[in-house]
Amino acid sequence: MGYGFSRDDVAYLGSAAGSAALAETDRLTLTPATLLRDLESLRREFGDRSAALVETVRLRRRAGVKLVDAGEWLFTDDALQQATPTAVARQRALRLAGRTVHDVTCSIGAELVELAQVCPSVIGSDLDPVRLDIAAHNLRVATGAHSEGVREAVRNVVLAKADALVPCSTAEVIIADPARRADGRRTHDPAKLQPPLPDLLAAYSGRDLAVKCAPGLDFDRLDWSGEIEVVSLDGAVREACLWSAGLTEPGVTRRATVLSSSGPAWSMTDADPDDIGERGPGEWIIDPDGAVVRAGLVRHYAAKHGLWQLDPRIAYLTGDTVPEGVRGFRILHRMDYKEKPLRAELHRRDCGPLEILTRGVDIDPDALRTRIKPRGSQPHTLIITRIGRTPTVFLCATP
Repeated sequence: MGYGFSRDDVAYLGSAAGSAALAETDRLTLTPATLLRDLESLRREFGDRSAALVETVRLRRRAGVKLVDAGEWLFTDDALQQATPTAVARQRALRLAGRTVHDVTCSIGAELVELAQVCPSVIGSDLDPVRLDIAAHNLRVATGAHSEGVREAVRNVVLAKADALVPCSTAEVIIADPARRADGRRTHDPAKLQPPLPDLLAAYSGRDLAVKCAPGLDFDRLDWSGEIEVVSLDGAVREACLWSAGLTEPGVTRRATVLSSSGPAWSMTDADPDDIGERGPGEWIIDPDGAVVRAGLVRHYAAKHGLWQLDPRIAYLTGDTVPEGVRGFRILHRMDYKEKPLRAELHRRDCGPLEILTRGVDIDPDALRTRIKPRGSQPHTLIITRIGRTPTVFLCATP
């Protein structure tokens, strides 16, 4: 659960004395092997503040994976877990540029920081006063306003304590990020989110709304007439976002947005063409980005890049070229899935390190690797899928 921060903790950590104490704490390793010794050392100097100092430094070290320039931010463990990665928050903010926005579940302010850069007026509200204090600190740090004190208005952002299910502003757009845990467990049931998604949608019926959701949410259980955008970052699907009809293009109900820390972003929608031919396997197999698959835009992606499907019900694509920046697997051999002939073929090709990818078949890659015992020296990739009703193996060169 992590350390339970108080408002007094936040005020101290955001002060000059707290900043100096955090710098001292950050010099310690704080690993499981040294934690007790490090805590004893800190208690001698900082007393009861030690636990808050240690937790903050450890959270800051974790935060660097998802948040840019957050080295001086404050967090709670739960809030950091749910915080939107900077690249994703920035992409969403750009879609809302120029509008007035109210984030009704603002938590520690990860979305507010990005919205403040492009929106003329931003409101952040939450029921948790500790998180609001943390958001005020993080906004000051991110915007260069270093004066102390909580709930201070930073440039164009106002913070307020408010219930997300009780509309309290006239902002043009409402943003919400319901918590995805119920009874201590992660949930994909819209009615068990906090606040419950159906209640949230009802509370802001008729208003422009953007709701961040887990990508595993069962979208078919939602009566949603707007757009569902699935977003990936560096190859990992990070979230889905529900956009009301007033915030999307006419006719668009699905969008895949692919972000990269080292390259340009791109997106596609179900308004794009999806006409593809039916042919046998080409020279390459391509596994589309997870955002494309989760958004149901595999055919659209194939049409854009001159590819086609191995099977109409399977997300693997094939073609004679590989789209730029995408990992492709060059087919060396194709066979029906039978373990004895497969083992012989692997031995004949001196296959050693073996990556096994599956889709549409009930096969455990680790268990299969143990059974077939590849002992050669040449790395290969096995792609096992279903073509029609036939489990099929493609032996591929490892990219």
